[in-house]
Amino acid sequence: MLELINVGFEAENEQGVKEILKDVSLTINDRFVAITGPNGGGKSTLAKIIAGIYQPTKGKILLDGVDITNMSITERARLGISYAFQQPVRFKGLCVKDLLALAAGKSMSVDEACSLLSEVGLCARDYIDRELNGSLSGGELKRIEIAMVLARGTKLSIFDEPEAGIDLWSFQSLIKVFEKMYSLTKGNIIIISHQERILNIADTIVVIRDGGVAKVGSRDEILPGLLSSADAGGTCSALLDKIEGGRK
Repeated sequence: MLELINVGFEAENEQGVKEILKDVSLTINDRFVAITGPNGGGKSTLAKIIAGIYQPTKGKILLDGVDITNMSITERARLGISYAFQQPVRFKGLCVKDLLALAAGKSMSVDEACSLLSEVGLCARDYIDRELNGSLSGGELKRIEIAMVLARGTKLSIFDEPEAGIDLWSFQSLIKVFEKMYSLTKGNIIIISHQERILNIADTIVVIRDGGVAKVGSRDEILPGLLSSADAGGTCSALLDKIEGGRK
């Protein structure tokens, strides 16, 4: 279980210090939790704070009762937190099979690596020995990164817009990967997304707006309001635009 207690985050810009997150308090203990909301509301910042990429400027973060507030990304990874970037990192000189073995923390047979790549819709024989460099597209890197998280089997997996760049791979396949990940780990999966089809699999939806928690509840409680322009009152127009785009 993940608990955020009055978490805040400030960053400096040309105008001075800007408050990005304001007293965010959340308890995450469901299978799939989707974090959504307008662009610039603080969603990705919150995900990076949970992962340890950013340190909160105030508040406390607990993982299964352990205070991880001041822990580094490496220390949090050792406790079982994985983070998949919105824009995957390229690792020049490292091949796909080696990356999957590093993620799993053990040596990995070709068959095991091929099985993981197949799970994310990649033909294993074409990718197993490929270097993680500029020859791979953003979509290919995104799938490989998802396979890496699957290989780790962590108790808390965070995905920042996992659907980005994988338009040729069906959403249904992506959802099946999340379901398999949960069946293997019984851990929590946090997904940052605007897409209705992603929100539709969430047990809980958290709406982040203007740096704070605007709404939190079950899919049945929250999703209809997001899809209603009357409920959004214009404040979630960017969100609605992206949801409409995802239907096409």
